[in-house]
Amino acid sequence: MPAAKLTNVQLELLKTFSYTLPDEQLVEIRQLLAQYFLTKVDTEMDQLWQENEWNANTIEEWAKGHERTPYQPQK
Repeated sequence: MPAAKLTNVQLELLKTFSYTLPDEQLVEIRQLLAQYFLTKVDTEMDQLWQENEWNANTIEEWAKGHERTPYQPQK
């Protein structure tokens, strides 16, 4: 199996944290990264809601929707 290339984020983190941290600090860093990406997703969702003019009625319509592929029994 060929070796996978590291992403730019992985390389940067390896450079930044080239030393051992206490477990407590590792947990804090994981929480910071999770919060960072949560904020990014939240911002993107807000933008989608505004661009598409979604509202509570949109959610109700989605809840009533049946967009799954119909089941086709195999013969």
